[in-house]
Amino acid sequence: MSTRGRPESGRQPEGGQVSLPDAIPISVPELTRLSWELGTRVVGDDDSELHGEWAGTGRWRLSVFRVTEHTGVVRVRTPVGRKQFYGAAMADLQSALADLESAPRWDRRA
Repeated sequence: MSTRGRPESGRQPEGGQVSLPDAIPISVPELTRLSWELGTRVVGDDDSELHGEWAGTGRWRLSVFRVTEHTGVVRVRTPVGRKQFYGAAMADLQSALADLESAPRWDRRA
């Protein structure tokens, strides 16, 4: 089933590359979509560390967790409260977060 045209969902265009929802103003290469159950378990683990949280317009929220030395998880909360999880290399996330810091209508929370 295609999710194209539904900005609240992570997109997986032809070719299988995963990207964040359109409302999130960053691009992270080599994202992996995680199930809700796995994402919740990983970010709730004692070894997981919150790296930062941002709030955007329309009640969008983005949280980044460092889950291993080189791996991060992005949690996106949609305006209706759904949580989506994505895994990525921490180095790629840190580069992308510089863009988020300067994005209009997005504020860092933590």
